[in-house]
Amino acid sequence: MAYISMDCPSSLPGIPQSVLSVPMENKYKCQQCHQVLRKPVQAQCGHRFCVHCFKQLTSSGPKPCEACREEEIYEEPFSILNSNEAFPDNAAGREIASLPARCLNEGCVWTGSIKEYEAQHEGRCELEQVKCEACQNTILLSEKDKHNERECEERTLNCKYCKTSFNFKEIKAHDEICPKFPLQCKDCGKKKIPREKFSDHSKSCAKSKSACPFSDVGCKHVIENGKQSDHEHSSTMEHLRLLLPMVLSIAVPLSDASGPGEWQEDSGLGLYRAPEEGVSMGSGAAASSQSMDLDKKVKALENIVCVLNREVERSAVTLEAFAHQHRLDQDKIENLSSKVRQLERTIDMRDLKLSETEQLVRELQFCTFDGIFVWKISDFSRRRQDAVASRTPAMFSPAFYSSKYGYKMCLRLYLNGDGTGRGTHLSLFFVVMRGKCDALLKWPFSQKVTLMLLDQNNREHIIDAFRPDVTSTSFQRPISEMNIASGCPLFCPLARLAGKSPYLRDDTIFIKAIVDLTGL
Repeated sequence: MAYISMDCPSSLPGIPQSVLSVPMENKYKCQQCHQVLRKPVQAQCGHRFCVHCFKQLTSSGPKPCEACREEEIYEEPFSILNSNEAFPDNAAGREIASLPARCLNEGCVWTGSIKEYEAQHEGRCELEQVKCEACQNTILLSEKDKHNERECEERTLNCKYCKTSFNFKEIKAHDEICPKFPLQCKDCGKKKIPREKFSDHSKSCAKSKSACPFSDVGCKHVIENGKQSDHEHSSTMEHLRLLLPMVLSIAVPLSDASGPGEWQEDSGLGLYRAPEEGVSMGSGAAASSQSMDLDKKVKALENIVCVLNREVERSAVTLEAFAHQHRLDQDKIENLSSKVRQLERTIDMRDLKLSETEQLVRELQFCTFDGIFVWKISDFSRRRQDAVASRTPAMFSPAFYSSKYGYKMCLRLYLNGDGTGRGTHLSLFFVVMRGKCDALLKWPFSQKVTLMLLDQNNREHIIDAFRPDVTSTSFQRPISEMNIASGCPLFCPLARLAGKSPYLRDDTIFIKAIVDLTGL
């Protein structure tokens, strides 16, 4: 007998009776929650319980079965509920799983079996009313995510600027103190300045206005920070005129006080002693008053000097900042130059690949795979002159094949002749080239080759044919791009192309090559 385990994860209580589409039989009812049995277990007395309800009943130890007492069939020890004496009632579980069910939620038309209800619909119905854990409001399950993200008054948000968590109701209060909240400078219009850096920006903002450092001596200008040095440079004379009366007011009392007397040390009588009878008490008071005035003016000058020193320090800091920025700009320029060079190299590589692709396309455009190739040569007169002048003595035809996976071949033409035919004949040669499928072919190449200069009146073609010398290296399997050409140095006398030759029309000739495919 399989007994239920008390260590299994906690399950749900019974299924509401109203879920059933048919009247519920008593044998399917839990004796504890009085709902439809969910994962039924049977006690040794025969009564059935949901596994959830049974675990709750016996969580503190064995208990008497109340259903036995109500039915007046109580008998110990059989009517004692004990987790060690109960077992899963799989037969009842299968019967309940097949019972017809429906959804209780208003507006939902779902129907099925109890098994489908538990596995597919229960707790997933979009029309089910659920309670928000934060605000305790009742909402539809389908709107739970929307409610949690946008509508719940008690939802927790993360500040998108400083990432601090706070309650939705505190969003305005947080924006007022958030150190990274973006502010806008009213002077320069710059946006998205973090609050924690706004004070530094205000001090360094080129558009922010402040009083002239010489305001203590009478300069009334209020200028932008960025134009401070321009103002000091353009108003130097004005600032000196404002300083002059103060300097003179200090210099005059000094000259009056010096008079005909001299400065000397005398701890008993003061610092100054006249050569005559001495200084009266009245003149001593006047000197004291002048000394106080002098001290005030000296302090004012000291303040001005401090302001000037600060300006010098700020200018030095600004100059250092500009130098640092210049170095950063140079580094950026160097990095960008490096990237430009790298891109240029990439473009060159792509141009090379594009050129190779275009060459391949041109080859494929004229390529044949049946051993027959017709080569059209236009601009014959110009090409002939290039050959006579040795600028381009020979020219190669596009490649052609005996079959798609067969021998790769081409023709080589000397328009002013080669070897014994130089200056008197067209020399035409046949070339075996290295192909991709050479390993599958029979070597040496032994097929008959026919070369033709076509009469464009279709009357008398110039024809020459030969069978390859299988001992010649020209017809062995190629180990380089192409073998040594082999063919007819005296293919066609140049005299036959003079005048109104049927072989040369519209400055164009046609050469045809035919490879005998017999035996391949």
